[in-house]
Amino acid sequence: MKALIFAAGKGTRLKPFTEHHPKALAKVNDIPLLERNIIYLKNFGIKDFVINIHHFGNQIVDFLNRNNNFGCKIEISDESEELLETGGGLIFARKFLDHGEDFLIMNADILTDMNITEFVEYHKKIKDFATLAVSDRESSRKLLFNDDMILRGWLNVQTGEQRLAEFNKGFKALAFSGIHCINPLMFEKIKRTGKFSVMEEYLDLMQTEKIHGFVHNSQLIDVGKPESIAEAEKYFK
Repeated sequence: MKALIFAAGKGTRLKPFTEHHPKALAKVNDIPLLERNIIYLKNFGIKDFVINIHHFGNQIVDFLNRNNNFGCKIEISDESEELLETGGGLIFARKFLDHGEDFLIMNADILTDMNITEFVEYHKKIKDFATLAVSDRESSRKLLFNDDMILRGWLNVQTGEQRLAEFNKGFKALAFSGIHCINPLMFEKIKRTGKFSVMEEYLDLMQTEKIHGFVHNSQLIDVGKPESIAEAEKYFK
């Protein structure tokens, strides 16, 4: 299975580090996030990667070259000309991914010990075109699922704003973990072009398609802010 790692973002919350470096190279206990996630996925047998780059992207390319791609096949989806966000970045990388096989997507700034094998097996068993890893943790935005763990909405916890596919019948509110498993049929379903968030597409597609959530209780830290690096260093040695 291939994995797309989103490493293009500007990482504005991680300033001052990201004023001179890409956030994917921020270190937790002296190991860059990108290296941690390549090794993490490699431990589950994934050795074929696509990595998108934009902000100081040349530093990522140099880092991978210095480390011989960590013994993996790595293709670069170069968004140097324009940062396309998660949805646009996915479409831009289509040529690397649309080969009839399911693939993983992971944000470079997520650290977790979730069992990827179990996640992929769940995705393949339900045969959806998108499965989202979620957990019950604090987050300013939550995804809403029915009893069958099918995506039915989105909630902004701070403002109370909701987007719903149907009346909220006591839906489970869970935080997205930044990891998805995708069937390449997704490329035929996406309507937007240019720069957009893939979550916007999921929230449109939930009206007509089944998008499942996979609940995990694993450790997960979004290493988006300097204080979250200190938090991550407690759990990821």
